[in-house]
Amino acid sequence: MRNSDCSTNAVAFIAFARHIASMAVSHRTSQDKNPVRIPNAVPAPERSAAARIASLLRATSKKQRGSVQVIDADGERMEVPHSLAEIMYRAAELLAAGRPVTVLPEEEMLSTQAAANILNVSRQYLVRLVDTGELPAEMVGSHRRLRATDVAAFQATRDAKRTTALDRLTSLSEDVDGYQLGSKPR
Repeated sequence: MRNSDCSTNAVAFIAFARHIASMAVSHRTSQDKNPVRIPNAVPAPERSAAARIASLLRATSKKQRGSVQVIDADGERMEVPHSLAEIMYRAAELLAAGRPVTVLPEEEMLSTQAAANILNVSRQYLVRLVDTGELPAEMVGSHRRLRATDVAAFQATRDAKRTTALDRLTSLSEDVDGYQLGSKPR
C-alpha cells in the first residue's frame, strides 16, 4: 500500500469516527449533565425475562426441530406453529438487547412518517427516496403509502451496505495498524 493511500484511509477513518461521535451526542446540549434516556428503551426486568424466553425458544430453532407449547390457565396445552415461534424468538432476542419491537403484517401500508420512523430517517429524506425510485410507494389520493415489506427490504439492503462499508473501513484501519493500542510512533 502506498503512503498516500494510508494517509487517505486514515483521514477517512478519522472523519468517519468524528461523524459517529457527533451522532452520539448531537441531541445533547452543553448544559446536559445526565445521560440521555431513550423513551422506548426496554426496562431491565423485561429485558431479563425476554432473554430467558429467547433462550428457551432458541432450542426450538429450525436446526433442532423442537416444538413450543403454551399452557392456558385451565392447563390445556396447545402447540405454537413454528413460524410464530420464530417470530417470538426474534422479538424476545431484540427485547433482551433493549430494542423495542413492533410487529407489522407484510401487507401493511405505512405513511411516509411511519416508514421514516422505522428507518430512523427524516420524512423529507424518505420522500426523496420515494421520488428518486429507491423506495417503492403507492399514491392513495394525494398521500404516499409504502408497503411494510418494501421498507423492511430497503432497511436490510441499507444495513448490509453499511456493514460491508464498516468491514472495509475496519480492514483498511487494520492494514495501517490503526488498532495497535499502546504502541508508540517511531
